[in-house]
Amino acid sequence: MALADTLERIEADLAAGRIPMARQRLRGLVSSFPGNLALRRRLAEVYRLYGDRAEAGRWMYLEEDRDAEETAVFEARYHTPGRLMRALAWHGPEPLADSAFAAEQLSAVRTACSNAVGRPVDWDMSLAALHDDAPEGGVLAQSLAGAGCLLAVVVFFAIWVNGLIDLFD
Repeated sequence: MALADTLERIEADLAAGRIPMARQRLRGLVSSFPGNLALRRRLAEVYRLYGDRAEAGRWMYLEEDRDAEETAVFEARYHTPGRLMRALAWHGPEPLADSAFAAEQLSAVRTACSNAVGRPVDWDMSLAALHDDAPEGGVLAQSLAGAGCLLAVVVFFAIWVNGLIDLFD
């Protein structure tokens, strides 16, 4: 479906009060055209209808006239450089941005993410490659979780063997 046709459907959805459908269509367009700042702006407007300031800030992040409070809420929700980078859903090099401000913002986020993960990253890397978060709960919690899983497997196996023995007795 052509961009213009989809935009017409979005406007019809909004006029009819089908905000979730309009949002879904806009998310698809932004995914297909990540460099189109007008689509990102329109998506932010739809999220404002929901009252979701973090998502409005997310989609206005590359705009110079963005709302500072929305930007702060977005940055707080996606609090690490890797999460910010993933949330922006950009593809390709920064110079493809429609404005110098957007290119600067993209470059700053990418540089911060590169510093956080300790190697160069780019916008076309997989989401797993941008993982910069510390494990939740630390080493002790992870060890306890692993031990619990191992114990569950051993108990399950013991019950299975006991059932097998009872079957042949």
